Amino acid sequence: MNYLFVHQNMPGQFGHLAAHLARAPHNRVIFLTKSDRTPPIGVEVKRYRPLRPANGSTHHYIREFESAVLHGQAAARACLELKHAGFAPDIVLAHPGWGESLYVKDIFPKAKLVNYCEFFYRASGADVGFGQEGPLDVDLAARVRTRNAALMLALEACDRGLCPTQWQLSVHPEEWRRKIEVVFDGVDADLARPDPLARFQLPDGPLLTRADRVLTYVARNLEPYRGFPSFMRALPRILDALPDARIVVVGGDDVSYGQRPRDGRCWREVMTEEVRLDPTRVHFIRHLPHKDYLRLLQISSAHVYLTVPFVLSWSAVEALATGCIVIGSRTPPVEEVLRDGQNGFLVDFFDYDGIATAVIEALRRSAALEELRKNARRTVLGRYDLATCLPRQIDLLHRLVDADVPFMLRAEA
Repeated sequence: MNYLFVHQNMPGQFGHLAAHLARAPHNRVIFLTKSDRTPPIGVEVKRYRPLRPANGSTHHYIREFESAVLHGQAAARACLELKHAGFAPDIVLAHPGWGESLYVKDIFPKAKLVNYCEFFYRASGADVGFGQEGPLDVDLAARVRTRNAALMLALEACDRGLCPTQWQLSVHPEEWRRKIEVVFDGVDADLARPDPLARFQLPDGPLLTRADRVLTYVARNLEPYRGFPSFMRALPRILDALPDARIVVVGGDDVSYGQRPRDGRCWREVMTEEVRLDPTRVHFIRHLPHKDYLRLLQISSAHVYLTVPFVLSWSAVEALATGCIVIGSRTPPVEEVLRDGQNGFLVDFFDYDGIATAVIEALRRSAALEELRKNARRTVLGRYDLATCLPRQIDLLHRLVDADVPFMLRAEA
């Protein structure tokens, strides 16, 4: 079988699946990407570059659509080069979010196209305008609707969609949901697991263990979409109430979602100016290797995960898999996995005083919450773990090709 993966940030959500398929000697796997990262073992790479960025003078409603067309055009040209070299994919798996998959079916009409349906934007009921009061901004609503143009074309073109959570499926247009299956990406629960003997060395402090009182917060970047301001505003009360507590905050200073502060600073700078904290007790770490990040979760006494109604982070699921006491926002993506008082605790996204109260209570009762930690891990096993999700992804592909093809149903050790 020939597989073509398309994602500008290789491997994105396809890392486990691409690596798994590439291990089979009868498969050829190529990744089409803008990324300069090293691909998974056994995976070939074909890179593309758009000819230019979207024009700054383009109407702001359609600027992102123009960018999607430029990415789709560049990806299509790369696909033509693959085709002329004799490569014909049986299945294409693509993230359509930046436009790369727009014209794939025109180049490879016989291939089955599976789109990763991560999100569909809405002017209300999701991330846009979350927590804001007042009348609808009609200009913003029009821009959001237009932003979905490339995603709608992708939904029409694909043979099947793959969506990680039920809530993320629910924001897609109802008439297209019949094409989309819900299968989470899968976290490796053999790696993300409790370890009472874990140790974590702070770059600017001591060696931490499960015996220490540690509150953790992790995001790709520290920004409002992931509740960073609410978390920071909760910290003074937590630090005052628990003099022995340490706070470890992991995240970069770029912007994954939303906007930078208007003055050009990063959100970490904005919030550390607003909220003065003891640097000997609050530790900021920009980025961590995955194994070190898992060690941090393993020694965590409590973990805060906040998000607006948007895509669910892998970090939330990995925190549950390691047995963290998770204090999560009462927003739809989190409520899908977290049950208040059963496998974690729910708090209002903007209520930093309520966040502080929940964290203080969890840290004080940490030793008595062992059953909750076990329930957190049970939530992941059989539903969100790689051993469950990867076979379901492969089964979807198997049903698409409708052929007697030997598929490996479990990841190899």
